[in-house]
Amino acid sequence: MWLPRSTNVCRGLAVLAMLALAGCAAGPKPAAEGGGAATAADGQPVAVREVPPKVLTLYEQAVSSMAAGDNIDAELRLQEFLLQYPDYPGAHVNLAIIFADRGDLQAAENSLTDALIIDPEHAAALNQLGMLLRRQGKFLEAESAYMKAVTASPDYALAHYNLGVLNDLYLRRLDTALTYYEQYQDLVNEEDKQVTRWIADLKRRISATQRSANVTE
Repeated sequence: MWLPRSTNVCRGLAVLAMLALAGCAAGPKPAAEGGGAATAADGQPVAVREVPPKVLTLYEQAVSSMAAGDNIDAELRLQEFLLQYPDYPGAHVNLAIIFADRGDLQAAENSLTDALIIDPEHAAALNQLGMLLRRQGKFLEAESAYMKAVTASPDYALAHYNLGVLNDLYLRRLDTALTYYEQYQDLVNEEDKQVTRWIADLKRRISATQRSANVTE
């Protein structure tokens, strides 16, 4: 399957943009919001350390800096946050996103390893790991990471999206890509018009392939 260069670039940018949001969303809760417990991917409560509001503000400032594109400031704030609270996987994921954005894939992988040691089923960390593996051409390993993300969190839309892209552009499994794109659309709050166009395009190509196969037979 050949796709124009612009299509590949647009899909890559969309993935990166949403990954940043995913990482930022995986943040800690302040002590004032319900004590020292969080919920794991299996729905069971897990113990976490409470974060004082002052320290939480530091994390929120890091997230705001990431959203504004100031990764240098965000990195400094996240590093300071992790010095005090190293056991929050979302902060490690955000650092991984920053490192990957500047091309330091080894540092990104190290941060994701830290996140997954804390929480082996952290969907955002697994999703970002899949992105790193995909960038290195390790497509089947990327697929495995994405699959672990959707297994841990079936409603995690970004992993479905990335599985769609992986199967569409790299593994050339059109039917599988279509399934994941449609699952992604079902999970997002607002229809992604770009993905809607990809779904329509995939349906046309799948239909054309089936017609060609029937003619050959």
